[in-house]
Amino acid sequence: MIQAEEFVEAARNLGFGWYTGVPCSFLTPFINYVINDVQLRYISAANEGDAVAIAAGAAIAGKPAVVMMQNSGLGNAVNPLTSLTYIFRIPLLLICTLRGDVYDGLRLRQLQDEPQHELMGQITDKLLETMTIPWEFFPTDTAEIEPVLQRATAYMRQERRPYALIMRKGAIAPHALTRSSIPERENSSSADIQQSFFRDNKEQRISRSEALARIVELTDAKNTVVIATTGYTGRELFATRDSANHLYMVGSMGCASSMALGLSLARPDLKVVVIDGDGAALMRMGNFATIGTYGGANLTHILLDNEVYDSTGAQATVSAGISFAKIAEACGYGMTLAGDNSALLDALFTADVNTRPKFAHLKIRPGTLEKLPRPNLTPEAVLQRFMKHIGNL
Repeated sequence: MIQAEEFVEAARNLGFGWYTGVPCSFLTPFINYVINDVQLRYISAANEGDAVAIAAGAAIAGKPAVVMMQNSGLGNAVNPLTSLTYIFRIPLLLICTLRGDVYDGLRLRQLQDEPQHELMGQITDKLLETMTIPWEFFPTDTAEIEPVLQRATAYMRQERRPYALIMRKGAIAPHALTRSSIPERENSSSADIQQSFFRDNKEQRISRSEALARIVELTDAKNTVVIATTGYTGRELFATRDSANHLYMVGSMGCASSMALGLSLARPDLKVVVIDGDGAALMRMGNFATIGTYGGANLTHILLDNEVYDSTGAQATVSAGISFAKIAEACGYGMTLAGDNSALLDALFTADVNTRPKFAHLKIRPGTLEKLPRPNLTPEAVLQRFMKHIGNL
């Protein structure tokens, strides 16, 4: 058993100052220590996949990040670990607890635990290996801490991909919590909700390409970056204008807003615009609450809603009756707009919100451009270009 301080301070010496995740009782002393230190940053994510994406946003801003989760939540993180951090080559340190452990230190046997952990306890290591994530056990002796961190950081530096530490029960001594990880915010009822940008005829809704063209015009400032969700949105943004300040997501559906949050917190000098989709937003709606709680005024969240999964055959989503603007307001965004024409975008980018993120729910019509191209750069190359761009600002 080690003290939380011993590991966290050794990690801090190697640059790790950003932590996010979903709690587990095994992790409680560790999380408490991080929260208690005002020089460290802890973001409480709605689910483990969002935590991976938030940490990825911090990492591309040059902030080494740690993601903490229970192994039962590792399943929630599989998608971004395989189609975000792997494809884009984003290094993260994962700390995953081992509920349902099958080894008691002397012999193989299922330790007493809740029944839902039985299978994951048997396959946690194999699941990480299947995702090509190297792992070792979290250190339980002070002398092991430095060598473990050196191996992890050496791999992450060379391969630019995640490295995992599996934490067994009792690895860390208790540590009391003395402060809250949730920032104090003014009452969300002050949010500015406008829904006056709707036309009567749905057929008059603008297209995705028209919306993206206007967004590009409004985001040409040097310190503004744009993250586009997976599918046709990223591809149409590329077709509209390929630029070093654009990041085209592939896979990791629903994680664009989480990654934008991480980036916006790690680089408050940047204006971060994320272009979301209705299907993606529905998939990871919990991140609305995380953005509303932690996000700042430098984050702008735009949801293009055509009420279908356009890139897979235009199957209907359930967004037709959903007011994402009201959801964003309830979650603590500073300003929310809703409409179906480009006047909404002009209002969004000219509005002044001092402390909290802005949100726009823009209804668009389905369909895409003929012969829609794909980015002619690999995801890794797109990210490296993007990181070089923000590194020069």
